[in-house]
Amino acid sequence: MFVRDRMATNLITASPETTIFEAGEIMREKQIRHLPVVDSDGKLLGIVSDRDMRSAMPSVLLEAYDFESCKGKIEKCAVSEIMTENPLKIYSHYTLQDSLLVIQKKKVGALPVVDENGVLKGILSTRDLLQAFVGVLNIEEPGTLLCVVAEDKIGQLKKIVDVVADENISLGSVLVARDWEEEKKAVFLYLLTNNVASVKRKLLGLGFGFIDPLSR
Repeated sequence: MFVRDRMATNLITASPETTIFEAGEIMREKQIRHLPVVDSDGKLLGIVSDRDMRSAMPSVLLEAYDFESCKGKIEKCAVSEIMTENPLKIYSHYTLQDSLLVIQKKKVGALPVVDENGVLKGILSTRDLLQAFVGVLNIEEPGTLLCVVAEDKIGQLKKIVDVVADENISLGSVLVARDWEEEKKAVFLYLLTNNVASVKRKLLGLGFGFIDPLSR
């Protein structure tokens, strides 16, 4: 899947002149954790996160006078003073897999999506990615997860899928963990049925094993 299919496009943005307090109100009202900052042409200038907002706020441990004094100064500050400038960004033709790796490696919670001119077109958050992969895995459908142990060699996955097809069972999703054990791989089958006895029996007959999650 591609970013364009899952990114949020009902964009909520701020201008560089938006005050920190205004930005905070927007984020609370819209229940968002990242606020892109754009210029009058829609070009991305930066992004403000809820962490940036918390860091900018005066500590509640301050004495009342000091707290109000700090608050008064902050009220005059614009988001351009606390935003992350030139943030990591992606393009709509990127895959979700690419985007997930970027988020994981760079430890960010959202990625602005821009066009070739730097104009903001969307934003992809970890929430969007989670929703996308829930759909890919088809786990909202009722079913059964089978954890099959197979030799790490070509043709094993086909044998497993053929057994499922022969039983006329719909396959919700398949995940393969290749680093399970030496010369072994774990195949996680999500079958859209609760009746998996015949599938298990046939797979055992072909020499496959099963993982007991309670034994690990």
